[in-house]
Amino acid sequence: MVSILPTDHPADQILSSRHYLPAGDRAPNQTLLPLTAAVNAQDHLVIGGCDVPELVQQFGSPLYILDESTLRTACRQYRQAFKRYYPGEALTVYASKAWSCLAVCAIATQEGLGIDVVSGGELHTALQAGAAAEQIYFHGNNKSLDELQMGLEAGCRIVVDNWYELRSLTQLTAQMNQTATILLRLTPGIECHTHEYIRTGHIDSKFGFDPEQLEPVFAYVSQQSGLRCIGLHAHIGSQIFELQPHQDLGAVMIQWFQQAIRHGLPITELDIGGGLGICYTEADDPPSIEAWVQTVARGIADACAAADLALPRLLCEPGRSLIGSACVTAYTVGSQKTVPGIRDYLAVDGGMSDNPRPITYQSSYRVLAADRMSAALSQTVTLAGKHCESGDVIIPSAALPELEAGAVVVVAATGAYNYSMASNYNRVPRPAAVLVNRGEAQLILRRETLADLVRQDCLPAALNPSKLR
Repeated sequence: MVSILPTDHPADQILSSRHYLPAGDRAPNQTLLPLTAAVNAQDHLVIGGCDVPELVQQFGSPLYILDESTLRTACRQYRQAFKRYYPGEALTVYASKAWSCLAVCAIATQEGLGIDVVSGGELHTALQAGAAAEQIYFHGNNKSLDELQMGLEAGCRIVVDNWYELRSLTQLTAQMNQTATILLRLTPGIECHTHEYIRTGHIDSKFGFDPEQLEPVFAYVSQQSGLRCIGLHAHIGSQIFELQPHQDLGAVMIQWFQQAIRHGLPITELDIGGGLGICYTEADDPPSIEAWVQTVARGIADACAAADLALPRLLCEPGRSLIGSACVTAYTVGSQKTVPGIRDYLAVDGGMSDNPRPITYQSSYRVLAADRMSAALSQTVTLAGKHCESGDVIIPSAALPELEAGAVVVVAATGAYNYSMASNYNRVPRPAAVLVNRGEAQLILRRETLADLVRQDCLPAALNPSKLR
């Protein structure tokens, strides 16, 4: 595990970036850096056998660097843990909103995972990556009619969130003479300690049917020949370190399961969502993937035994804990500014356009000097982005060595919700991404060009520059 030291500890002055390398038998979600992270003879950070400063020289920066081994290890830990702790059938479904692109979805599919999508774009990506339709679960609280039709035509499982979607699907299945295979998303009313924007299980949430709606919802679905309801879904939030809420969720869902059966619904699946947290800083201490799986599997199995029910097919939907720690973002240092008696700013060539989480969620991160891994962390700086926004700060208090312009730094644990929430703010092109493994780096996302930024622009004829001269 990483060193656990408060950032104001005097020992910080003698620590180096090496102290944050993975150590011991830890799950991928419990490490700051990818499992393959190491330091070479040049004192450079190496990931997947690739020298990070050399990757920046070859592909430019900012650069997302995704370690294939760490991602595959996390996928396998989920699958193996369910085999070990759940007596029935189980399926791990990758929540692709964390990072949806062809390469990531293809890896998850190769590892035997299903794909959770929340838009037509994510559904298209999953299908193009080779995911089987029956292994795709289509979520979202306001799917358009076009998206619902797309899901029906593809043959994926549609997770119905509300009455609008229920009635829309009823109409579409009649028009298309098809049957929709659905799950119902329910709000369990379980609170957990996380940011208010990523809590989705409490009653005051835009997601899912409220518990008092269950009887009319089950009654309605049981009367629709075009709807085949095979399961129930619930999700209590994201970046959760507590296990008890997931234990509680199992008991709640089995009660709903019994209600659905009494209405004659052919329920065979329970989807308990995801939410397991990861390490963003050395202070974070999430449970392992195995401990999380053991908790949810035992919760469902015990609740079924108490109710004398056969075990359902159990689904979970991890996103962040699969891919968050598998990726780092590399930046090149640029300008520096000292405000006497207040702070020192160190600016990099990216920021809120490639990582909007700090400005959105006040998220914390750890930065390392990729080309000086053994250098003492001798200064505390505010790591700032390049955007025209005062709040574009990646890390307010970052411990780093003395660095000059051109140095390469990496921000750890940027695999989840960085690329997928990236923007072109200030008309900054989105970064490239490479997949690294055994000393080879393969491009999985091309860096956007200036031409890409204006590709969708439309210039009315009257505004054509040639006519304004």
